[in-house]
Amino acid sequence: MRQPYRGNFTLREIPQAITTIDAGTLQENNILRLTDALDLNASVARQNTLGGLWDSFAVRGFAGDENLPSGYLVNGFNAGRGFSGQRDVAGIERVEVLKGPAAAVLGRGEPGGSINLVTKQAEIGRSFGSASLQYRSFDTVRAEGDANVALTGNLTARLIGYAESGDTFRDTVSQRRWGVLPSVGLAIGDATRLIYDMEWTRVAVPFDRGIVVLDDDFRTVPRSRFLGEPGDGDTVARAFGHQLRLQHDFGGGWSLLLGASHRDTKLTGASSDAETAAARQKLFVDGQTLSRQRRTRRYTSMHSVFRAELAGEFMTGAIRHRVLIGGDVDYFDTDQYFTRFRGPVVTAATTDWQGYAIDIRDPVYGRWPVPTGVPITDRLDVQRTLGAYVQDQISLSDRLQVRVGGRVDSFLLRVDNRLLDTEGRRSRARFSPQAGVVYDLAAPLSLYAAYGEGYRANIGTDARGNVFAPETSKSIEAGVKLTAFGGRLNGTLAVYQLDKANVLATDTANPGFSVAIGKARSRGVELDVTGQLPGRVDVLLSYAYTDAEARSRVRDPNFSFEILPGDPLINIPAHNGNVQLAKHLTVGARAALLGVGVQYVGKRSGETGTRFALPSHTLARVFGEVDLTPRTTLFGSVTNLFDTHWYANSYAPVWVQPGAPRTATVGVRARF
Repeated sequence: MRQPYRGNFTLREIPQAITTIDAGTLQENNILRLTDALDLNASVARQNTLGGLWDSFAVRGFAGDENLPSGYLVNGFNAGRGFSGQRDVAGIERVEVLKGPAAAVLGRGEPGGSINLVTKQAEIGRSFGSASLQYRSFDTVRAEGDANVALTGNLTARLIGYAESGDTFRDTVSQRRWGVLPSVGLAIGDATRLIYDMEWTRVAVPFDRGIVVLDDDFRTVPRSRFLGEPGDGDTVARAFGHQLRLQHDFGGGWSLLLGASHRDTKLTGASSDAETAAARQKLFVDGQTLSRQRRTRRYTSMHSVFRAELAGEFMTGAIRHRVLIGGDVDYFDTDQYFTRFRGPVVTAATTDWQGYAIDIRDPVYGRWPVPTGVPITDRLDVQRTLGAYVQDQISLSDRLQVRVGGRVDSFLLRVDNRLLDTEGRRSRARFSPQAGVVYDLAAPLSLYAAYGEGYRANIGTDARGNVFAPETSKSIEAGVKLTAFGGRLNGTLAVYQLDKANVLATDTANPGFSVAIGKARSRGVELDVTGQLPGRVDVLLSYAYTDAEARSRVRDPNFSFEILPGDPLINIPAHNGNVQLAKHLTVGARAALLGVGVQYVGKRSGETGTRFALPSHTLARVFGEVDLTPRTTLFGSVTNLFDTHWYANSYAPVWVQPGAPRTATVGVRARF
């Protein structure tokens, strides 16, 4: 089916940088999580993941609300928000990194770009399938299956499922995941297609804030050391979602796309997290005793989207117009209940119990009775948005195309604070324009430039209950696109600048809340090349230079938390790069593949408003596969080949997430 918001355009005709990570690349690298897939594109940087319980990333330096999961699109729907755990790549056909100013069509999203997941859907009229079993380091076993069955000539069902269980490199931390992803496709005549997709997933893993770093010593404790309480048990994230999409082709280049999506998520569990407030952290007194908070969470979300889009083309004289006309309705509710126990202000004489503490050098788990927390957050956030958009790409000549468009949104944000028995409300309407130009310079090269404005509603309140104004943004970029070897190799070189107002950052002194930091700016240069070179060598090259910083001076009145103009945004490296080569071979009479990749992530801020920084790291990986029979493949991979100590993200020096050590995987895949 046609992708929404896209229209009938090749990638080189779109005045926007777009990079695609396809299912073959995911499979060759044996990538299992969306976070790891996004590492392949240098424009995307990891952010804080709520102890490993949600996806969080920044595109071109901007991450959105750091106290909620990052939003992403699923088949063009705003469907990634909520508390469903980190997304598994089972069932994903490709990951599209849509960079730059697209808010005039997509609406709610970050100006740096959006992530769109295109799922594996029922393929009408075909029957095929595959199954795999793999074993990974730390005694982890995973099984996965995919069966597409043509029930009749017009009706096809596809069922994808996975299950994974095992330990991790973190002491006492194991994980269990499963998902069922069915899809049904129906052809109604030659012009109409109806697709239904379902998502039913579960993740169970202990909440894990990572390690502590004292005086910039990243070997303060081993990277395997768990500083929570195993007795807290698993935090469980669940998702149950549906999508229904109808496409009808009228002929003459016109088509209609109708769709609806609904998704419920829930996250529940308890954790023992390091205290971040310096005045309550005994570790800063004796260098050994880590004061902790005991926390419980019950987070739920409900997200419904309804949308319609008409796409087509017409001529005015010798000028060709390709238009998109659409609208959508978006309902998003989050209900958050959060309790906390914390100890008093500490001194050298403070006892362990008062701090609910653990010895970081010699941890003894289960030492203390479970303390009773008090509610800190009990609120319902309600967001209602109605939007409409129009876009026209005009071919002025064989070489020159101009794109103009705009979107109008009306939204309501309501915050019901049950603790304070107050209700905050904010409503607004906004128009987001866009403009772009594409010039076909020569057979392999095209030039483009684009400008766009956008907004994103800031959900929630600050620690004092104030409802935030929405973020607003202005984006500009220009670049050159390359298409070579008959379309087998594609590349984009882009430069951009993004400016945002009403930006939020995590409130370090009040976890779970944000503070408004005013303005922020990101500018940079990107290079992406993907495809196949002569000699059957697959290549993936991605590099990004990102200069992302605050542009306002902000001081929190309660904790003297200060952000200065020029302060870097958290977890955003200035330099980020990934390069990968994979050679297709023949071993005897059997097809094979051997690949190698290197990722570099530069130094980056590890805490908002301070000078704490995560060091740079370089990770190497190897992967390969060989056909044992025409329908059976042996595959394997080794990530972090040289066992580098690296750090995925950070919230504060006492919440630093270490990256995995050397990890090996071996498995077998069968096709039928």
